[in-house]
Amino acid sequence: MRTFDFKTEYPKLLQPDIVAMLTAIHEQKGERSVQPESEAVEQLLEIAMIQSTEASNRIEGIITTDDRLKKLVQQKTMPKTRSEREIAGYRDVLTTIHEKYKYIPPRPSMILQLHRDLYKFSGKSIGGSFKAADNVISEELPDGTCRVRFVPLPAWETPQAMDDLCTAFDSAIKDPECDPLLLIPMFILDFLCIHPFADGNGRMSRLLTLLLLYRAGYTVGKYISLEKLIADSKETYYEALAESSQDWHEGTNNYAPFVRYLLGIIVAAYRAFDDRLKLLKNSGNSKSARIRELIRAHIGTITKSEIMAQCPDISQVTVQRALAELLERGEIIKIGGGRYTSYTWNREAEK
Repeated sequence: MRTFDFKTEYPKLLQPDIVAMLTAIHEQKGERSVQPESEAVEQLLEIAMIQSTEASNRIEGIITTDDRLKKLVQQKTMPKTRSEREIAGYRDVLTTIHEKYKYIPPRPSMILQLHRDLYKFSGKSIGGSFKAADNVISEELPDGTCRVRFVPLPAWETPQAMDDLCTAFDSAIKDPECDPLLLIPMFILDFLCIHPFADGNGRMSRLLTLLLLYRAGYTVGKYISLEKLIADSKETYYEALAESSQDWHEGTNNYAPFVRYLLGIIVAAYRAFDDRLKLLKNSGNSKSARIRELIRAHIGTITKSEIMAQCPDISQVTVQRALAELLERGEIIKIGGGRYTSYTWNREAEK
């Protein structure tokens, strides 16, 4: 059976570029002085909740309309479809992690409970149980055929492997010489290679990433959606995962590619956090002012859909109204038409 030895693998990751990312994250974390009760931060929390729920499910092909998604996340409606039931489950597990991460140690029993809640609206019996049959990780090629990317541990080895993984991680995380930012990607990579569930492994891996980061003191994922950053770089994510999982069964795999990828996501989240907070503060939190400030600070052109992606709490009607007002005042320039319409800040008018 595959063994897990974080402390042996850890020194191999202390490479110059990885250490540089660690330093950047430590510095960014140290500079954070956000007051949780501030209105700007509350808006970031709501935006990130919507984006995280949408993005993590979209990666797995689980989707609904933007309007339905917002209502589901805000608990203003009940799920109607299979996809919406799974989205509602993700919403609730994400909320649990946001609010109670201090009391959720990464143990098999806790992971099983989170998985159970992920499927509590679905009616499926798989929630809260490790896989009962062997599974494979495959992808569908453009010609419609499937290719096996990885063969995880067999079902009979899974319970013991999860117990061993959590025990090894717990031992390593208590070692003051080990930086949690390196241990967490290693844990997530191993979790994905075990692939302990019949369904929901990808979503659980992203939820566990947040849980472990929060417990280590890195709570930026509450305010900036790590899931969206992953969804927006999905191809790179899969490439790093494939590279780091090679020779995993033999215990000779290289964790560095996946560690680099996840650290890069965290660095990007902290930078986005600063940008979003400045945007909210500079605009006085008004939705129209936020749209104005977003376009003004954006280099090049931006589409209505891109504006809505960055401001998921603002309705399409409000975005359209704000764009019309900015156009009428001559503050922005409209480029193209129809589905190809984009906007840019009228910098000539500032002179």
